[in-house]
Amino acid sequence: MVKGPRYRVKYRRRRENKTDYVLRRALATAEAPRFVVRVSNKGILVQVTNAEIEGDYVVAQAASRELKQYGWKASGKNTPAAYLVGYLAGRKALEAGVARANLDMGLNRSTTGNKAFAVAKGAMDAGLEIPCDSDIMPSPERMNGGAVAEYAENMADPLEYEKRFSIYLRRGLRPEELPAHFEEVKARIEERSVE
Repeated sequence: MVKGPRYRVKYRRRRENKTDYVLRRALATAEAPRFVVRVSNKGILVQVTNAEIEGDYVVAQAASRELKQYGWKASGKNTPAAYLVGYLAGRKALEAGVARANLDMGLNRSTTGNKAFAVAKGAMDAGLEIPCDSDIMPSPERMNGGAVAEYAENMADPLEYEKRFSIYLRRGLRPEELPAHFEEVKARIEERSVE
């Protein structure tokens, strides 16, 4: 254990690897609100928050479970779902009067093609301005489900096909039809948020 008069114990949430306080301070003191993206094993949550002295205030929020209201049949934690959640969050943020936000990925690593960047791309396509490099975004084939459809078409073993895409098949969606389904759900999000 470290001892000495100059040793300082880190904050509890930093010791638990939940909060990076250096990054949080930089984002909280910025003029634009934060576009908070959290990807878990069950789904994706996006919040547009304003940092105040009393705490953070959520201006707009979207989660992958909301996609079912728009007819989404595929998994709620894949890259196309991440794009659609970002698109929905971007539409809600614009309706709430937010035009610009800074991406907050928390302690997640910023690797090329990360789902958090798919969320950011969806929000940017909805009209929200997020400063982000386009080179780090996932490819359009990954965001609209084309990569999943191509993988499913090339599978030779029917048992492996059933095993890999059991969630899709159980919900009545063939994985080869994912790009068309993606476009349908995106159009429904546009229609409902305009009303």
